Amino acid sequence: MSTPKTPDPGLLVISVLSADWDAFWPEVGAELTARFGPFTSSEEFAFDETDYYDEELGSPITRRLIAFDELRPLDELADIKLWTNAVEQRFAADGRRRFNLDPGFLTPQRLVLATGKNFTHRIYLRDGIWADLTLIWQRGQWVDFPWTFPDYAGEAMKTRLTKLRLSYKTKLSKPQT
Repeated sequence: MSTPKTPDPGLLVISVLSADWDAFWPEVGAELTARFGPFTSSEEFAFDETDYYDEELGSPITRRLIAFDELRPLDELADIKLWTNAVEQRFAADGRRRFNLDPGFLTPQRLVLATGKNFTHRIYLRDGIWADLTLIWQRGQWVDFPWTFPDYAGEAMKTRLTKLRLSYKTKLSKPQT
């Protein structure tokens, strides 16, 4: 028999996509800090594996990957996704989002993203939010799946996630306040 145990908290990461960072970033960055605490942000890097968001967000789209200092309980993922959806809508202009916020949790074993779209491999959480097992860590590297989005399967993202994973493991080894 297994004995239920609360897992270690995860590293909250949010991928932010936009073609016009100047239109919203200082305000949204402040809202993210107010809600989840301080974070570190990657530099902007190309989002060019698909044109899926071009019509809505414009182009060229770039991404920032942000990671929050405070580790969070994994069962907050649905709440976080609902909150980020509301922020996207609040900043929308003419019925179009100006940015896309994709939250997820990184742990030593995996990266799980939140989504509002069902698919065969996704697990329902609640309130229309699903958990997407995007990558797993195995034998010292990220392993993707047939369903992993091409941008997450690429080396540019995996390199950044590896650095965040190392940072996360350091945070996990220190007592949380």
